[in-house]
Amino acid sequence: MTSYKPPFFLFNAHLETIYPALLRRVPLQPYHRERIATPDHDFLDLDWLRQGSSQLVIISHGLEGNSHRGYIKGMAKMCIANGYDVLAWNFRGCSGEMNHQLRFYHSGATDDLDCVVRHAIGKGYQHITLIGFSLGGNLTLKYLGEQKPLSVIQKAVAFSVPLNLYTSCRKISLSSNRLYTERFLKSLKKKIITKAASRKELDITNIQNITSLIDFDNRYTAPLHGFGSAIDYYTQCSSLQFLPAITVSTLIINAQNDPFLSEDCYPVKLLEGHPYVRFENPLYGGHVGFAQFHKNGLYWSEERAMHFIND
Repeated sequence: MTSYKPPFFLFNAHLETIYPALLRRVPLQPYHRERIATPDHDFLDLDWLRQGSSQLVIISHGLEGNSHRGYIKGMAKMCIANGYDVLAWNFRGCSGEMNHQLRFYHSGATDDLDCVVRHAIGKGYQHITLIGFSLGGNLTLKYLGEQKPLSVIQKAVAFSVPLNLYTSCRKISLSSNRLYTERFLKSLKKKIITKAASRKELDITNIQNITSLIDFDNRYTAPLHGFGSAIDYYTQCSSLQFLPAITVSTLIINAQNDPFLSEDCYPVKLLEGHPYVRFENPLYGGHVGFAQFHKNGLYWSEERAMHFIND
């Protein structure tokens, strides 16, 4: 279970990344949506799949994702099939309705994840597993390492994690990754413009001239969330620095051919001998890829996560 080989027609990292993102369809029973209030008078939309289990898996999506992305629904399908209840939560502004506060979400917003976890505990769950993808993986790992975790959290799995946000942002900004950058920026700018219609303090002058994620984070992400600059934001929120303090059994999987990740995202030496964190870096997989066929629609990442959770 520690190795992955892509289908023959996904013969490079970009195909491995793009195919699942654009073409994967996962049949899944409808979610039950619940809206909860945050301490700052905002809201989070939670999508549930329940079957009466005392064990819950909480799934966190990636940048500009949501609970309906193929990788989220695929993981939810696997967890339901193995007897777990599932909670796929949507970050602020990602559920289809704009959130109320000026802030959005970001890679280090562990206050919102903590709010979700505590809400789940209030419903009686005694065993919770956290699974995060990309930005959601960084969020999950930071959450586990920045403070003593709640005792109900038993295990965690994180895929395709930009452990160093700054160097990964530089990596995704390379010309070879322009397609991804433009896709993310289009979505992020749209949200800023939408919110500016009701929040006049948001300055959208020349927003269309922003051509990099670092520039976007400098102008919007950092100041909206209390950081001095994009570099300050990346420095404070990169989960790499929190890994040594994790005390929950955790699996991190970053494919070696992930086009989004810098060399710092493969901390083999840092984690060597770590009593709780296992790091795996298969040769292939792309970014949140790991496609496979003839496995009842399930991907390798879902099988690997469940093998670890049930072990």
